[in-house]
Amino acid sequence: MSDVVPDYPFRNPSALEPPPEWASLRDGCPVAPIRLASGDQALLLTRYDDVRQVLSDPRFTRQLDADDAARVTANESGGVFGRSDTASSAGGEAHMQWRRLVGRAFTAKRVLAMRPRMEEMAEHLVDAMVAQGSPADLVAALGFPLPVWVICDLLGVPDSDRDRFSYWSDTMLSMTRYGQEEIDAAQAEFDAYLSAHVAAKRAEPGGDLLSELIGIVDAADGRLTEPLLVGTARGLLVAGHETTANMIGKMAAMLLSDRSRWEALLAEPSLVHPAVEEVLRFDANPGFGMPRYLTEEVEVADRKLPAGTTVICSMASANRDERAFERAGEMDLRRSPNTHLAFGVGPHSCLGQALARTELQTVLDVLLRRLPGLELAVPAAELAPREGLLVGGLRAVPVRW
Repeated sequence: MSDVVPDYPFRNPSALEPPPEWASLRDGCPVAPIRLASGDQALLLTRYDDVRQVLSDPRFTRQLDADDAARVTANESGGVFGRSDTASSAGGEAHMQWRRLVGRAFTAKRVLAMRPRMEEMAEHLVDAMVAQGSPADLVAALGFPLPVWVICDLLGVPDSDRDRFSYWSDTMLSMTRYGQEEIDAAQAEFDAYLSAHVAAKRAEPGGDLLSELIGIVDAADGRLTEPLLVGTARGLLVAGHETTANMIGKMAAMLLSDRSRWEALLAEPSLVHPAVEEVLRFDANPGFGMPRYLTEEVEVADRKLPAGTTVICSMASANRDERAFERAGEMDLRRSPNTHLAFGVGPHSCLGQALARTELQTVLDVLLRRLPGLELAVPAAELAPREGLLVGGLRAVPVRW
């Protein structure tokens, strides 16, 4: 390997193709030094077993505000990874209590009960897209508004504020897109908005998750403090719409870029479930990855990493590791089992993964039924990625039918 430390994240050849560095590092340097947008150095993990090991090991923490931790972003605040005011950033029993409480929102039973309304909203959005005519941007017409509506409905927040959520979310996820002054102002607005919303919910509780969490705070048992409640609401709003909105666009682009994939789903709708898992695995544009901070010396890939090391876990590279997946570089809509790491693994795995899966399956079901002739309106190579943020995604997915 070269002595030059490469800048990270790597650039994709095109929006749907993985960076060539993933494969070369998996083969030749699975624990590789990289330079982050902040200028700090960290170590990148690209193999499946190593990523799974680190994400499952409690000695690799989310204490990215430690003095010797690498700063992920160019911003002083460190973006979403630099905040320590949510229990998701903590470890130990406090984090497990937080997961048990917030996890009530994402039980399979609750998510299943939400599906008919998700489907109704997806149908409504497709109706509006069709009424406006072909071609259309699938991200703007469906990919963004559906997950925003779902998470707002869950939290009891008006989705009429969705444009503000999107802007506030982008500033939290900024690597290079926004300046520090703009980020600070946006986050102050976001926190003030959520504090006011919490106050309104306290005065008039509803059947939503936020009202339920307020009840826990007001029980004064110390399990969920007021700042933690606001931080939790912020985190759920950001994570609950941003990643799924991006994934809806990428899913459609991946399935339509090779028409045989779409035709296979039309011929056999029961493939929707494994197809969603496969697009999650196959995603070549997932964003930054998952940073972890090491509190004591640990061995990874036959290399001893000292305490104070910051590592970046590339789940997307791990998901294309030939050591873990047969024909990893090919999309197989029938792949089973599919033990991908798109939602992480271990104590910090994504709380909302059942919700995200259900949204993706619902969208795909509705699109296949309503718009069987759907196709990309531009060549796949012309799709443009979103840049400057910690999450991946496509700026637009032009489609026609």
